[in-house]
Amino acid sequence: MTREEFQRLCRERIVFLDGATGTNLQKAGMPTGVCPEAWILEHPDTMMQLQKAYFEAGSDIVLAPTFTANRIKLDEYGLVDKIEEMNHQLVAISKAAAGDRGLVAGDMTMTGRQLAPMGDMGFEELIDIYKEQAGYLVDAGVDLFVVETMMSLNECRAALIAIREVTDLPVCVTLSFNEDGRTLFGTDACTAMVVLQSLGADAVGVNCSTGPEQMAELVREMKAYANIPIIAKPNDGMPEVIDGETVYRMTPEEFAAEARLILEAGAGIVGGCCGTTPEHIRAFKEAAKAYPVPAVSQTYKRVLASERQTLEIGLDAGFKVVGERINPTGKKKLQAALREGQMDMVMDMALAQEEKGASILDVNMGMNGIDEKAMMLKSIEIVTQAVNLPLCIDSSHVDIIEAALRVYPGRALINSISLEKEKFEHLLPIARKYGAMFILLPLSDEGLPKNIDEKIQIIHTIMDRALELGFHKEDIVVDGLVATIGANKNAAIETLDTISYCHDQLELATICGLSNISFGLPERSYVNTAFLTMAISRGLTMAIANPSQDLLMHAAFASDLLMNHPGADIRYINRMNAVKEQQSGESTAAAVVLTPGEKIFEAVMKGSQGSIINLVKEGLDAGIMPDDMIQKHLITAIQKVGVLFEEKKYYLPQLIASAETMEKAINYLEPMLIKDDEEEKATIIMATVEGDIHDIGKNLVVLMLKNYGYRVIDLGKDVSAECIIETAVKEHAAIIGLSALMTTTMMRMRDVVELAQAKHCSSKIIIGGAVTTQS
Repeated sequence: MTREEFQRLCRERIVFLDGATGTNLQKAGMPTGVCPEAWILEHPDTMMQLQKAYFEAGSDIVLAPTFTANRIKLDEYGLVDKIEEMNHQLVAISKAAAGDRGLVAGDMTMTGRQLAPMGDMGFEELIDIYKEQAGYLVDAGVDLFVVETMMSLNECRAALIAIREVTDLPVCVTLSFNEDGRTLFGTDACTAMVVLQSLGADAVGVNCSTGPEQMAELVREMKAYANIPIIAKPNDGMPEVIDGETVYRMTPEEFAAEARLILEAGAGIVGGCCGTTPEHIRAFKEAAKAYPVPAVSQTYKRVLASERQTLEIGLDAGFKVVGERINPTGKKKLQAALREGQMDMVMDMALAQEEKGASILDVNMGMNGIDEKAMMLKSIEIVTQAVNLPLCIDSSHVDIIEAALRVYPGRALINSISLEKEKFEHLLPIARKYGAMFILLPLSDEGLPKNIDEKIQIIHTIMDRALELGFHKEDIVVDGLVATIGANKNAAIETLDTISYCHDQLELATICGLSNISFGLPERSYVNTAFLTMAISRGLTMAIANPSQDLLMHAAFASDLLMNHPGADIRYINRMNAVKEQQSGESTAAAVVLTPGEKIFEAVMKGSQGSIINLVKEGLDAGIMPDDMIQKHLITAIQKVGVLFEEKKYYLPQLIASAETMEKAINYLEPMLIKDDEEEKATIIMATVEGDIHDIGKNLVVLMLKNYGYRVIDLGKDVSAECIIETAVKEHAAIIGLSALMTTTMMRMRDVVELAQAKHCSSKIIIGGAVTTQS
């Protein structure tokens, strides 16, 4: 199936996928704890009958049972040597069930190992793992791909990149979201849509984790930015535990009635997840006859995204500042820190610019004495953990920009693409591959354009080529190319004319580097600010500037107000009120100098792992006792981080960075602590239950408990009840902590409880995980 055929299918009718596989196979006798793919190959008729029933119920596409048939998962069952054979055979079962009645999708999901810095897996290693399975699925003859039940946006990106580097078959991607509308890593629905459709997904959507009613809101959020079909595969409502079994209680008719909401919200590819059966699909298909095929919007938006935030850029909807500070040029302290591999200054600059009102952060690592590519990748890792703003990737080297775009967990802006041969020929296709927006710099191999006519000609040449490659004009931001007024008296006028032309005639966004205009002049800030207000009045969209320059930033907000940009009045008032409060605080207090303890607190809050040991040493030198440092500064900080996490102001990356910073400090302090056996804290056993390979939440709890001084024995994931109870008895554990992500494995927690009672294990048992509820 070609991508064009897939899109035509989605235009012709509401496309139906299948329903649940796991819960239906369990009803058919598949035990928990076995390798599902191996069990299916031992019982092929059971799988074939289920998928035939889905086609008979109205499914257009079924997912081959290759969900976790990747190298990482199969290795846990000792089956990695059979990976090719198993993928081929599993697809063959589905193709036999399909016959000529429908299509078969290669099904892929998370590997169970986490990408760095959360885990130990490198991005390229993950891509290779996905490419291997994708290659086997293509050879087996799948018609398209579905990457589903994903929680990490960057793992979605890795899978999508991998499949695209293997085949040009259609690729659909769905994520699972928590009750707060975000994934475990903090990604919201519209950000997922923006990033994945720009990267080349053919459909994006939601599956699992919720019933149809709650899923409809996520579909509506995606619809606002979607230029591709939206997928929705809800569960059969929320599960309940009845007589020791996980039960989904909605009838097919009730499911279909509620599922109408996801059609009304704009989903055009639908099916079911946990708890749904062929009868659910049949009822849903019947209900869908009353609904038209949702139209896919052909209106494109200028939008960038980080992993956790989407930034829409309108031609006349508010001026944006691209923070310029993360650039070593002319910054000796930053240069010295980078040569030593210290990244805390980069983090501090990112945080400060976000606080001061930057909308985007420019990241440039161009300097001598360092590995620029390695430092660029490290900077992206640090900055994306620290702040929610999207990034502008800035380098003179094509290979460095490509490496950065490959790993960046969002939709970036490239600074920049000119008519210079290397950039024009090589960087445009790279930008297209990774779905980036780009700054169009009107330069050629001949250098600066001689006049505005030549500048406009270069703009058209680059724009026309970009449109040929599949870009839209909304993906392009033209650099006004500011020259120095001291060398060219018409520099400002020529730039303003360029801005007007792009805004009025081409409807292109514009950007400029402000400081060039005033080079060599006294009191440059006044020239820069005056030029900025003039440029905004001519339609300037954004500027690369230092957001700490209050005069400049105040003028930008005031200019938006005077230009009657949407919401500019409230933004200006809010900014000025904040400035008043800040000035009032500064006038009533002397210059704030943080104490050593306060510095340690701030380092944990920021996740500043590079500086924490030196700060701890400084605190010890100042006379802070190790135990006081832990109780009064480290634990107090991590408690504050926890509050921010609960308030959805911090997300998993910041939480883990702070916890790891605290762990580093405590490991350094531990040999200095006075041991008192009578006050030694309890032993806690932690494990993900048998059959479940997910451990992000468990690992974070382990880290936190260790930071609080508990003796924690982490048994890992997919752990049997026998192993958990034997260890708890042997180690005299006070508490057993159990984790599960999936409804199909949640009941193994009950096995542990029952075995604990049978073995007279006195440990208290705590359960947790995304699917656990009070019932």
